Amino acid sequence: MAVFGAALAMHAAPAPAQVTTGGPAAVAGARPVTIERIKVHAPTIEGNLEGESADRDVLVVLPPSYGREPRRRYPVIYALHGYSIGAEQWTGEIHVPTTVQNAFARGAREMILVLPDSNTVHNGSMYSSSVTTGDFETFIARDLVAYIDGHYRTIAKRDSRGLAGHSMGGYGTTRIGMKHADMFGALYMMSPCCLSARDAGRMDADAMKALEAVRTPADSAGLPFILRAQLATAAAWSPNPKSPPLYLDLPVKDGVVQPQILARWAANAPLAFVDQYVGNLRRYRAIAIDVGDRDGLKGDAQTLHEVLDRYGIGNSFQIYEGDHTSRVAWRFQDELIPFFSRNLDFGPAK
Repeated sequence: MAVFGAALAMHAAPAPAQVTTGGPAAVAGARPVTIERIKVHAPTIEGNLEGESADRDVLVVLPPSYGREPRRRYPVIYALHGYSIGAEQWTGEIHVPTTVQNAFARGAREMILVLPDSNTVHNGSMYSSSVTTGDFETFIARDLVAYIDGHYRTIAKRDSRGLAGHSMGGYGTTRIGMKHADMFGALYMMSPCCLSARDAGRMDADAMKALEAVRTPADSAGLPFILRAQLATAAAWSPNPKSPPLYLDLPVKDGVVQPQILARWAANAPLAFVDQYVGNLRRYRAIAIDVGDRDGLKGDAQTLHEVLDRYGIGNSFQIYEGDHTSRVAWRFQDELIPFFSRNLDFGPAK
């Protein structure tokens, strides 16, 4: 499931592990794409304390012309999944291959799409850099890009690469996009989560007791969705190599709030560090943010848009009719792929 709300909203109701989303019908005559399932080795994930595999599953979606035109090169969209799912489930939520084929059939220029799996023992890497989970931020921005450029006919330059994601993937797009503007030329954030810091007043005491009772990584599998998400957040943002077996610090210990841990979490909130990356954000050819009008993440998404506007950084912002997942497949087809078709550099004519 791509739903991942406020990082410290401990009182939120548990959510199911996955959701079934609606999707558009196939466009008549749309030409088929090819999906390759590969493994990409990530040196930046090697040696992590959770034992996450450094050989990551990746889905590569090749456009209809890829096999017929062996001299042609293509831009690439890197599309990041949300919390509690992996790349395979992500394709189901956004109805790949149908949405990709439909977008191309309706006039979007052909591109390669890359969907990496960043699931972890606690159901999500947060696309962050941590000795506990591994450096998923650098895996996406460097290792994966280098592999795809080395094994597929890409246009291997930043202006021909797009980065996108939904929910936790929207957070990853925001974080990685701000820090690695030398690698990507356009960004699309779909319902990004975790943009702002939360204070201790949002924590539920009983929930924190349940988290403190976890003694092994396997214990976390039985936790409700939102509590497991807190372990993923702690593993990503407050790792502790001296605290086995989870190798993380929680923001409450023995019922007492730990301000220094909250500060570490806050340091990973894009709305807290965006001012440091204004120069990087100005480099993008285009930036887009969207969110549903019934999505609890709407306020933070709008705030990010307003910050970009304040700095004079060009961006588009859309609030559409829907909740966190109800329109994601249509948005992917009708907005995201055409956005990159308009804004990536397709290089010289074939």
